[in-house]
Amino acid sequence: MDPIRNPYAPGAGQRPPELAGRDEQLGAFDVVLERIARGRPERSIVLTGLRGVGKTVLLNALRSSAVRARWGTGKLEARPDQRLRRPLSAALHVAVRELGHPQGDDVDHVLGVVKAFAQREASSGSRLRDRWNPGIDAPAVTGRADSGDIEIDLVELLTDVGGLAADVGKGVAVFLDEMQDLGPEDVSAVCAACHEISQSGLPLIVVGAGLPHLPAVLSASKSYSERLFRYQRIDRLDRPAADLALVAPAREEDAQFTPGALDEMYAATAGYPYFVQAYGKVAWDVAPTSPITVEDVRVAAPEAEAELAVGFFGSRYERATPAEREYLRAMADAAAMRADSGEGPLDDAESVPTSDVAAVLGRKPQSLSPARDALLKKGLIYSGERGRIAFTVPHFGRYLRTTA
Repeated sequence: MDPIRNPYAPGAGQRPPELAGRDEQLGAFDVVLERIARGRPERSIVLTGLRGVGKTVLLNALRSSAVRARWGTGKLEARPDQRLRRPLSAALHVAVRELGHPQGDDVDHVLGVVKAFAQREASSGSRLRDRWNPGIDAPAVTGRADSGDIEIDLVELLTDVGGLAADVGKGVAVFLDEMQDLGPEDVSAVCAACHEISQSGLPLIVVGAGLPHLPAVLSASKSYSERLFRYQRIDRLDRPAADLALVAPAREEDAQFTPGALDEMYAATAGYPYFVQAYGKVAWDVAPTSPITVEDVRVAAPEAEAELAVGFFGSRYERATPAEREYLRAMADAAAMRADSGEGPLDDAESVPTSDVAAVLGRKPQSLSPARDALLKKGLIYSGERGRIAFTVPHFGRYLRTTA
């Protein structure tokens, strides 16, 4: 089949040709936008799930919905080595410009607050070249969002931006990816600001996305965060949605899958959107003609698995040090041992007690803390509950047992 017409798109955050299985989230977000536009109270939103389930794709789709509603939008990605001020300021700069507020003086004032918020990160003795310039022509406002206390400053900043949106009957949505990577002070500030905004009724929401333990991160920062956000778990696709993700793009190119091929694809991908796209792309390329058959999928499987081993699994494995890789392999072995003994199901994240990992390595749990903490910071594992850890990447344990 013609590879130029191949419709499938495996890529980090790249929207697939058919965004299957996310109609519920998209529809609910449209309701949120309309309720806020009418002055109704709504909570900010947090999407959680393993890597490869399409959180970033969905986040971008929700942003597109807000743009169509003529909202101001901005997006940023949290990083463990970066504070919140600068990326958030850049995102809000975009959002304010998208609002199209007719009063230039009001816009300049709010942009001046954004600039003051951003520049407060630099210390008073820092050199000029180290002071970040957010590209805002308006002068920084003194005495607003520049106290140095991130919690106070963020409340003031979002209040001013939300007020500007209210003036023109629109809203502002801030999309925050990898939210679990925010520092403790920044997490606390985001929660406090969302709480204040919701109480004041201003048309501004935060839409965050992160790993499964993100709700625990937020709850540890502010106890009221459990009621502050609308949490949505993003999981793998069910069978009808996974089939649609394959069939709909193929139909647009006058191609088909046999029922047996779809059975084989779901067995191989388990419905994870990234895997669906990866296998779909290779199956299309190896199939001589339409329809794509079960034999085509079986021929494609080794190549698809090899690409995943390099680009999806391997790239993450390579980030780990030798000691960390030893810990990862022990996690995979511990999960398999529990499954074999009937002590627990082998789920896609392969959650295991930390004591089991220590037992596999013949070490005391305390001696493994440095490797475990480093893997947590790198986002390769997460702790959903005390004393247990799991992979952030589905099927990572299987990859470690068979390949690494």
